[in-house]
Amino acid sequence: MTSQTVTRQNFSSGGQYESVFGYSRAVRVGNHLHISGTCASPDYEHSNAFEQAQAILVTVNKVLADAGMSTQDVVRTVVYLRDINDAPLVAKAHSEVFDGIRPASSLIQVDSMLRPWQKVEIETYAIAADL
Repeated sequence: MTSQTVTRQNFSSGGQYESVFGYSRAVRVGNHLHISGTCASPDYEHSNAFEQAQAILVTVNKVLADAGMSTQDVVRTVVYLRDINDAPLVAKAHSEVFDGIRPASSLIQVDSMLRPWQKVEIETYAIAADL
């Protein structure tokens, strides 16, 4: 029997909360990538849920690329919304990226987020093809 060493790689966004909470933007173990819940940057404070979701998905694409993956490797997303009435706006942004991929997904309404202006947060999980 041969043993394989599975490597772990942490990806940082450089955000202030990573050191406060002790987490990484993403963690890759083998061919699995777990991207932490991602919100839009403060540049989007006055933006609607669609624009925030688009900004989040740009960040997700960057993390995927940094990990040597793409949206084609995404198998699941979890979308958290402060206002369920924003679901059509967020669904439009999500569909623009994932319509042809169709990952499993959940949409969950939450009472609040870290910053009062944040409308949406998205977690993303990806599995790369065999290494």
